[in-house]
Amino acid sequence: MVKNIAVIRGDGIGPEIVNEAIKVLDKVAQAYGHTFNYTDVDMGGCAIDKYGDPLPVSELQKCVESDSVLLGAVGGNKWNDVPGHMRPEKGLLRLRAGMGVYSNNRPAKIWPQLADASPLKKSIVEQGIDFIIVRELIGGIYFGEHKTEGDTAVDVLRYSESEIERIGRIGFETARKRNKKLCSVEKSNVLDSSRLWKNVMHRLSAEYPDIELSDMLVDNCAMQIVKNPAQFDVVVTENMFGDILSDEASMITGSIGMIPSSSLGATTCGLYEPIHGSAPDIAGKDVANPIGTILSAAMMLRFSFDMPNEADAIENAVSKYLDAGYRTADIMCEGMTLVGCKQCGDLIVSFLTKE
Repeated sequence: MVKNIAVIRGDGIGPEIVNEAIKVLDKVAQAYGHTFNYTDVDMGGCAIDKYGDPLPVSELQKCVESDSVLLGAVGGNKWNDVPGHMRPEKGLLRLRAGMGVYSNNRPAKIWPQLADASPLKKSIVEQGIDFIIVRELIGGIYFGEHKTEGDTAVDVLRYSESEIERIGRIGFETARKRNKKLCSVEKSNVLDSSRLWKNVMHRLSAEYPDIELSDMLVDNCAMQIVKNPAQFDVVVTENMFGDILSDEASMITGSIGMIPSSSLGATTCGLYEPIHGSAPDIAGKDVANPIGTILSAAMMLRFSFDMPNEADAIENAVSKYLDAGYRTADIMCEGMTLVGCKQCGDLIVSFLTKE
């Protein structure tokens, strides 16, 4: 099978972690007889430096025309002083909108080998951490009107019923494939947009009688994720809430460097990236953890390319790597063997066999 992948290495540690993910994809291609063609795309700070634009139309077009997109990370202190509409992160927002990917799915699953790395008490971790946050990606306050007049700034949070319904269906369908529990998170005691969100979710619930729907206010959810994460299976929420909660959820699993994500819309062309940032303070030092990016590549194979066996092979290789006691600095603990970014990728490749 031939697949065309747009590759956005981006800024900071982005190029390093993407390189390791490509090593793994190349091993998959060799083992299973596939061909992965890579097209480099400039986005973020590097695109600002090169084009004066965080995502030129020509670069976006490469992504839209691909079978899927693999992204490292964008941004950094170097571009903090550029105008707001030109910041590296604006390229990411433009990419999501241009690809029409409205559902961002972020798993929070603790690997048993990393149980001791969780900041939570052992008694909480032992109950299990395995849930997924389904985040609406191209609506809400990030895409509303933004303006500053004098000493007053305004950011508009807006959602339509259709936007809520389409992400709500993703939440219900995801729950149907897992443990049939869906928690809808909002702030309906304060926000009109959240009251609309809650109403739409309950209307949709009638179409999914096999799914147990619950409601939770976002501040309570933030608390419950650290108090009792085992209660969650699938969480569906709006853009900003999902951004914050998914970062919190990633840290209770031991390291943000381990967490992949997928962003999908109406087609199989998806955007796959680790949830961490560009970490410019460690860029070029060969200490970054590439596993979040490698697992994002596995999600691409599973959800966009219909290659479940190949995705399993990558995930099993990561598990074997952890079983062997190798750790990058972010998850290093006593008795383990410290490795760098490149060696981590090489080792995972060595553990990857055809399932």
